Amino acid sequence: MLPIHLALVSLTPSVNVGEVAQVSAALQKQLTRDFGPLWTIAATIDAFARLEDVPLGYWKILVVDTFEHGGQHRDRNNQPYALVAAGTSWSLVASHEAMEMLVDPFGNRLVAGDSPDSTHGRVEFLVEVCDPCQGDEFAYAVNSILVSDFYTPNYFDPVRADGVRYSFRSAITSPRQILPGGYLTWREPTSGEYFQQNHFGSTPTIKNLGQLAPGNNSIRAMIDQLTPETRQLGRLPADRPSMRRASARRTAAEAAATARARELKADIDYQLGQPRD
Repeated sequence: MLPIHLALVSLTPSVNVGEVAQVSAALQKQLTRDFGPLWTIAATIDAFARLEDVPLGYWKILVVDTFEHGGQHRDRNNQPYALVAAGTSWSLVASHEAMEMLVDPFGNRLVAGDSPDSTHGRVEFLVEVCDPCQGDEFAYAVNSILVSDFYTPNYFDPVRADGVRYSFRSAITSPRQILPGGYLTWREPTSGEYFQQNHFGSTPTIKNLGQLAPGNNSIRAMIDQLTPETRQLGRLPADRPSMRRASARRTAAEAAATARARELKADIDYQLGQPRD
C-alpha cells in the first residue's frame, strides 16, 4: 500500500512549532491506530517549522489566522491542501480536515444511496467522513489533544445491521444518521440541486442549497462556504464540557510527562558520570 504523507505547518505566530509538533503526534496516532484500520488507508503526518521545509510529495494542512477561507482547497497543480484557522480548538479542525483529505483528496467524491428526503429517490451523497458527527461533544482526546470523531465505510450501508460500527466512537448507530452539530450533503440528480440535512438546531432539518456554480472549486469547498456554522469548531469556549475534559487530560498528561522526563534526565546524567539529585 502506497502511504499518503501529510504535513502540518503553522503560518501564524499565534501557534508555535512546539504546539504544531504536539498536535501532529496526536493526529499521527489517530491515523495509525483509529482511522487507518477502518478505512484501509496508510498515512503519515509530520510537523514542519516552515512551509519551505516541507519536502515534495506532502499534502499540506496549514494553520492560519482567519476562518474566511478555511477548509480544503486545491493548488494550481491540482494538489489538495487545507487551511485551519488558529483558535482554542484548532486541533479538532485539523483532525477533521486530515481525515477528510485522506478519504477524498479532491473534495468531489460522491456515493449513491436513498435520500433522507422522502420526496427524493436515489441521490448522490458527498463523502465527508467527519461532518455528520463533527460536534465537539463526540470528539475525543489523543495524547490529551482534542480530535474529531469520524464515520466508517459502513455509514452508507443500505440498511442498519446489529453489531456494525458506523462511527469510530459508535455514537452514530445507523446509516446516514446525523448527530447534533453535524450535517450530511447530497445531490439530487434530476434537478442538479444540492441538499443538506443538518442538526444545528433542536431537530434535524433539510435545506435546499440549490445548484452549485461551475468553477475550479471542489464540491466540498463550495459546501463549506455554504455551511458557516462549522467555523465555530475551531474556537470553542473554555467552559465547553469537551474543552474542560481535554484540559484536565492535558494537565495530567503534562505532569506525567514532566515526571518521566525528570527520571530520564537523571539516568542520562548518571550514564555521563554526573551525580544524581
